[in-house]
Amino acid sequence: MKTRLTCPCGVLLTGKDEDELVENVQAHLREQHPSHEYTREQILFMAL
Repeated sequence: MKTRLTCPCGVLLTGKDEDELVENVQAHLREQHPSHEYTREQILFMAL
């Protein structure tokens, strides 16, 4: 299960499971990088 991803801006994003990780990454993108959108599959591909 993938539960962490480091954004290229340097922020470490985590979740207790993949669903929470995806939610947290998408929230970060909306707040900090509104011109970027990634699907669940894309986020999980980049996650560890």
